[in-house]
Amino acid sequence: MSARLMKKVLNEQHHLPQHVSEEEEENDSESITRSSINLFDLLNDHDSEPENQGDELMSTEETLARNNDKEESSWSKPISGVSTSSLKSKKKKKKKNKDSAVANKTEGEKELDLILEGLSLNVNSASEQPISTKDKNKSAKLHTASILQVDPKYLNAENELRRIFGSKVVKSFESSSQASSSRQMRGVRGRGHYTLRKSVLVTPSDNWLRCEDSLSMQFLEIKNGYNYFRYVHSPSYSQTQRAFEAAKAINDINGIASILQHRPYHIDSLLTMAEYFAVLGEQQMSADAIARCLYALECAWHPMFNPLQGNCQLKFRHDTNKPIFTALFTHMNNLDRRGCHRSALEVCKLLLSLDSDDPMGAIFCIDYFALRAEEYAWLEKFSEEYKSDNSIWLFPNFSYSLAICRFYLEREACKDASMNAEKASSSDLMKQALMLHPSVIKKLVAKVPLKDRTWTDILKHAFFRSDQTGIPSQDHLINIYVERNYLIWRLPDLQKLLSGAAKLVIETLENNKSEVKDWACVRKEAFSSEKNEYGHLLVSDFSDSHSSIPRENLQQFMGVPRMMEGVQDENQFANLPGNGHAPRGVANRNALAVLFESMLPWVTYEDREDGGPDDGNQHDDHRQDNQ
Repeated sequence: MSARLMKKVLNEQHHLPQHVSEEEEENDSESITRSSINLFDLLNDHDSEPENQGDELMSTEETLARNNDKEESSWSKPISGVSTSSLKSKKKKKKKNKDSAVANKTEGEKELDLILEGLSLNVNSASEQPISTKDKNKSAKLHTASILQVDPKYLNAENELRRIFGSKVVKSFESSSQASSSRQMRGVRGRGHYTLRKSVLVTPSDNWLRCEDSLSMQFLEIKNGYNYFRYVHSPSYSQTQRAFEAAKAINDINGIASILQHRPYHIDSLLTMAEYFAVLGEQQMSADAIARCLYALECAWHPMFNPLQGNCQLKFRHDTNKPIFTALFTHMNNLDRRGCHRSALEVCKLLLSLDSDDPMGAIFCIDYFALRAEEYAWLEKFSEEYKSDNSIWLFPNFSYSLAICRFYLEREACKDASMNAEKASSSDLMKQALMLHPSVIKKLVAKVPLKDRTWTDILKHAFFRSDQTGIPSQDHLINIYVERNYLIWRLPDLQKLLSGAAKLVIETLENNKSEVKDWACVRKEAFSSEKNEYGHLLVSDFSDSHSSIPRENLQQFMGVPRMMEGVQDENQFANLPGNGHAPRGVANRNALAVLFESMLPWVTYEDREDGGPDDGNQHDDHRQDNQ
């Protein structure tokens, strides 16, 4: 009811005699409370649930009692006081209605969530019950993906160098190199100004050109929680690839360098030149070529391709996917030579996650990078969760590396008493490694080298006398392990651990000679193939040393002049989309010499200003020259 009607009722009550009966007072109080009810609130009451009706009745009884008390004092108070009190009761009533509406909404949302959860559980249970074995495999793959997640902040080698040497040392070195390059750049016209795309794998240099879009990536399918992709070549890139194959067939390094003049981000040409520079001993130029290669490969990534999470697959069987494996493996070794072991570990995890078949043998060096980076807890966790079995414990590198890992964790346990005492000790693990791979110890003595008399006495025993097991696969993996990990065994503490475990093995074999046959059966069961299953992995690829060849001996790779004409003919690049002719400053020069110069940050040429305002005029000049 309106306020006008309420005033009328109050005026009538004011003129009545004061000996009014109690029944009339109750009727008047009910009319006052009814007049104080907001009609718009009644509309909301129909939308509310019946459970709140009891609360509303309680609230109306409370308002009745309050109005009765106020009504007794209203006989002596003016009408304005009564109107203000009724307005307050209206506000309280609205507030209570709002609270009840919010409560109803939250209860409804909770019920909806419960229903959705029940539906999702039913769907999952209906789809998962008939294929329990597939669920196990899927969960195992999810564990593998989680353990191989890459931390992008550790991919940057410069950040790791700052952690090792300090930011002041790195800044002073960078400032000195920038000063020297600035002196070289005096009198040289700079490149066009443009912003390079940010990269996760490498940090692009300021002197790099913009990456072209002739290389892309295609999404194939989703299978067992993994996203499958492959690289795709554009028609112009395929034409350049055919020119590269022709130059490679005749060992024409000048022809490959000529290709890079026209397509500076051709992947296979960059990989070939990186290998060529490494053979010459130019490690910095080789690393720069690999960095450019990775930058071009990353610029072609699909929007859905996120390899850092460990759930993306690039199968090696696709020819277009093979270069990224070679580039990552070489980049990993380059980081290791710089002392950036944590960055190398992250790249190794990425390399291992891209293809579950592990075509590059990343599993045989990931333990080395983990030990050098002092990631002992992660290495134990990886050995337990990778592929959800203990098969990698049978590999020589993990047999010995996990014993070393436990050795350092035991040292940390002396400071922290929370270590699990149920796990085997480092001495026991090292003893098992020696029983399974006894030929390792003789190879380590020769490679490290270990010249103490203790090792001579150990090698006199028949069990450690031979450096071959007679199993091709096992012997090949042992050669890879010794070549990759021998530097670790130069630490005196680890030498003591190894010699102590070897003495325990000798004592055990003297007391029980039957264990020799038992461990021989284990070796044959673990490496059952009579052929070398890992022959595609070269031992030299896992080596720290690089064998360089004098430049005089590389003349045979420069190509035959008559055959080079068909490869270096500039007309084969003239019709490629997005390509022009070579810059006029290098048109008549040796392609390899020009490539050497282009790798230097202070060298540029007249017509190599990609993205500059004069690109159109430059092409016009070329057309006039051809005419």
